[in-house]
Amino acid sequence: MRDILPDLRSRCADGVPLALATVVAVHGSAPRDPGAVMAVDAAGTVVGSVSGGCVEGDLYEVAREVLAGAGPRVVSYGISDDEAFGVGLTCGGTIEVLVRAYVSAAELADLAALLDLIADDRPVAEATVLSGAAETGVRLVIRPSDAGPATGTLGSEGLDAAVTDDARGLLAQGHTTTQWYGAHGQRRMQEVAVFIRTYAPPPRMLVFGAIDHAAATARIGSFLGYRVTVCDARPAFATRERFPTADEVVRAWPHTYLESTEVDARTVICVLTHDPKFDVPLLLAALRTPAAYIGVMGSRRTHHDRLARLREAGAEEAALARLASPVGLDLGARTPEET
Repeated sequence: MRDILPDLRSRCADGVPLALATVVAVHGSAPRDPGAVMAVDAAGTVVGSVSGGCVEGDLYEVAREVLAGAGPRVVSYGISDDEAFGVGLTCGGTIEVLVRAYVSAAELADLAALLDLIADDRPVAEATVLSGAAETGVRLVIRPSDAGPATGTLGSEGLDAAVTDDARGLLAQGHTTTQWYGAHGQRRMQEVAVFIRTYAPPPRMLVFGAIDHAAATARIGSFLGYRVTVCDARPAFATRERFPTADEVVRAWPHTYLESTEVDARTVICVLTHDPKFDVPLLLAALRTPAAYIGVMGSRRTHHDRLARLREAGAEEAALARLASPVGLDLGARTPEET
């Protein structure tokens, strides 16, 4: 969805009806994961992709039918030997796609509200009924518990409550999946299939030390989908010109910035300062966070000396074991990008 977000928001703002085709299940090999979206608007314009070109032609016709009032539906595309180059997946897998239209002003406003949350990097999940005892295509939009109640309904208070609870757990993990429930939200029943698509903010990459290796790390981090921040206390080095791909360039003492910014269990920290007066206070602060990864640049000898300084500063062995150093992979690298 994020890859076509500007196009979708523009159409909602202009009141242009559209149909969204969303991959809700993948079996075997397929080009796109659950959550991939293709949109077809009232003028017949297509944005996005669900299979890299294998089934889009047929799916376009389905979307046009749904826009014309045929109602939401789930369509499946697979392959057999005699249809390898017809409508199907030449990679051999099967995908299931939900096609749903947004036509009325109320429907477009509901979709726009979801898109605004995604654009603002605010965590949100969308639950949609696929089949079973509830109406196909009905939606529930769920925010974290501290952000307010869910909006919409799946047709039953019990089902809404069960899906909201599960969606918040999936949102915290960043997982998208299909769950089964009873008609009133009962667990371990398979009467209603609900696709829960989570939109967690991009994970953060915090890069400390405005050196050439930091520029290469920022480029790779951005390419991989991280929200990248480069931090250095030296104004001459911490500049937007040196780090054009970073989302943020911060001029501050590294440990001071780290203590003031949000770090969660998906955040990765790359310490490239390579200077004890920066490294030690920064790493002590980093070890107090729930960061998923803390990598530190330096040779094995440098890291041995660094560990001694950290022990003197009170760091415990269990905490020190979290540090990955030398940072990067041992590939015999010579350039910052290789490292």
